[in-house]
Amino acid sequence: MMTYSAKITKQEGCYLVSFPEFPNVNTYGETPTEARKNAHEALNGAIESDFERGFDLPKPRKRRGRMYCDIPIQPHIEIAYKLRKIRNGRPQTEIARKLNVSYQAYQKLENPRKCNPTIKTLEKISNTFGKQLKIDLT
Repeated sequence: MMTYSAKITKQEGCYLVSFPEFPNVNTYGETPTEARKNAHEALNGAIESDFERGFDLPKPRKRRGRMYCDIPIQPHIEIAYKLRKIRNGRPQTEIARKLNVSYQAYQKLENPRKCNPTIKTLEKISNTFGKQLKIDLT
């Protein structure tokens, strides 16, 4: 699971959240739990928007300490991101041909707002590219 570290600090009765890898993503909460929930929404919304516009994601860096917590990336966003990395600059039409799916069907897989592959599709992709499919529900 792909995660980014959020820095949560208490200031003037609320909990402020920032992300070292995403300096423009900030939020807050009245409690630590609310701050983490808002951090999840803010981070995933920003990543979905940036990624959809073709921006590359910064490499997640693990930070330790009381003020840091890991915020997970939603699975559909992570799948779209990893598919783009596997494609490695090759045309989507070429990948669609290898998978024996339409260009439009493959294009949806790399769009975090539309990505919703079945397990069978993920198996097909992993087999085609010699990757191992891991699903962890912990």
